[in-house]
Amino acid sequence: MAICVLVRHGRTQANADGVLAGWSPGLGLDETGAEQARRVGARLAATPLAAVVASPLQRCQETAAAVLAAQPADHPVTRHTEEGLGEARYGAWTGRPLKELADEPLWRAVQDEPSSVTFPADDDFAHESMADMSARAVEAIRSWDERIEAEHGPGAVWAAVSHGDVIKAILADALATRLDDFQRIVVDPASISLVHRTPGRPFVLRTNDTGSDPVDLTALVTRVAQQGASGDAEVGGGAGQSAGGAEGRPDDRTT
Repeated sequence: MAICVLVRHGRTQANADGVLAGWSPGLGLDETGAEQARRVGARLAATPLAAVVASPLQRCQETAAAVLAAQPADHPVTRHTEEGLGEARYGAWTGRPLKELADEPLWRAVQDEPSSVTFPADDDFAHESMADMSARAVEAIRSWDERIEAEHGPGAVWAAVSHGDVIKAILADALATRLDDFQRIVVDPASISLVHRTPGRPFVLRTNDTGSDPVDLTALVTRVAQQGASGDAEVGGGAGQSAGGAEGRPDDRTT
């Protein structure tokens, strides 16, 4: 399958102020967030992307634009908007301070049993359950993985620009972790996580990477394109991606 780079949007003023932004309109990146987006775009320039797919919300669209701007000039990249990667629909919690929400009974369930949570209804903002958010986000990633591979071949790399809780849910699914445990996963603004789905299982290659080094997936892309990936893990851990990749058959690297 294709290789997905999960990118959380850069910081917003709501993040800095401790406010749950949700689907609040007109909320873009603050100065720090814009710089974070430029840096993450520069890091991804080392790996040509087949596509950039983003949540429809402004903060993700601005981050996606920064990622696209840093791609090589001679490498055309398609840009798409995907509703399934949109932020959780927090309903009546939208726009409220986190310190205020922490006093509500529902907060404890969000922390300890999120699979049971449906956010309260509101006249202005849609609401949904956390389980529904997880399901539509995971389905969006799977669908785009298939589409990118069909259009660009195995080993193609694409970026999905989304939100903290959404990316945590996607990573939890890839790690075969219950949604009730997904709060153990940390996804910071402008972080990078990597997931490669194979016929056998998904491989989580990186999580919450906020470093400064280029994200160069050339060795992995080349191997997957030439030899495929069976989904068998290398017992003992293998030699690393630069020596043939993070997954595949341990002897001849063929499917």
